[in-house]
Formats: sequence, C-alpha cells, structure tokens
Amino acid sequence: MSLKLNVITVSTRPGRMGPKIADWLVSVAREHGAFDVVPVDLASFDLPVFDEPKHPRLGQYEHAHTKRWAESVGSADAFVFVTPEYNYFAPPSFVNAVTYLSKEWAYKPAGLASYGGVSAGLRAAQSEKQLLTTVKVMPIPEAVAIPMFAQFLREDDSFQPNEPIVDGAKLMLSELHRWATALKPMRG
Repeated sequence: MSLKLNVITVSTRPGRMGPKIADWLVSVAREHGAFDVVPVDLASFDLPVFDEPKHPRLGQYEHAHTKRWAESVGSADAFVFVTPEYNYFAPPSFVNAVTYLSKEWAYKPAGLASYGGVSAGLRAAQSEKQLLTTVKVMPIPEAVAIPMFAQFLREDDSFQPNEPIVDGAKLMLSELHRWATALKPMRG
C-alpha cells in the first residue's frame, strides 16, 4: 500500500506565488515515485479564524469547513508545506490551519519548502517546525529553501529552479518517505 503525501500550499492571499512552487514540487514528488501525491490548496478550504466551539483534541467538529480540512489532513501519511515568510514568521493561514485539528496531525512527518527573498523563508520554516511539534508532527531536517524565488519564474509563468534546489527536493522526499514508513505503525 502506497503512502499518501499532501503537498499543501500555505499562502491564501491574492497574487500568491505558492501555487506555482507547489505545482513544481508535486511534479517532482510524482516523478520521485515514493508517494501517492495530492496537491492541497489551503485557500480552497476557506477556513475562517479558528471558530470551533470545542477543543480540537475531541474531534467533535461542528463546521463543514473543519470537517473537510480534517478529512484531508487525516487521510495523509506525510506533508510538505509550501510556505512563504510573512514578517519573519509563519503565515497566519498556516498557524490557523494547524490550530484547527489535533489527532489528524499526529505521528506524521512533514517537510518544508520555504521561499522568499534573501532569507528563503527560513525564519518562517523555523517557527512552523515548533508549532508542528505541538500537534505531534515530526518536521524533518531536510528541506527546500528557495531564495530570491522570482528568479526561477519563467515566461510561461512556471517555476523552474536550479539543480541544487531540485536535488534538495528529491533528498527531502526520500527522507520524508523513510519517516512516513517508520511512523505509520504508531498511528495504529
């Protein structure tokens, strides 16, 4: 049975670049072949600021948007978050989306593909790792950091990075598969 990888576009704002990077990463992951790859766009869930009346650890969700989000997260064996950096921190959409759920995240690994200017979104990635561990997600050390990402946008509007970034993505996916395989028995 193949493991399922959700490649999650984190940014939800108009004009975002995340979907272009996520499309590229989905194609790399499919070519890598270790996972059944599912592109997930956080914007499509239209999650308001956390609005569930009961604590997520209970799993008693009242809103349709939460139930859809829980189903998506719960069905995955691993995640890659495609994330920008906002104000030296994780995007509010990421923090909100993680906050909505509890048990659906547990004992699954995550890779981070961060992008931005000179810092390549690394400050956001560090804050995201800390938050992910609180819901029992294992953020792996291998990651993709894309500095000055606009240089990799082509005339056809596609994202085409250089070889070190592609190699980094492949390494991250291999390690993510190892972790997903190892953690699966913990989810029983």
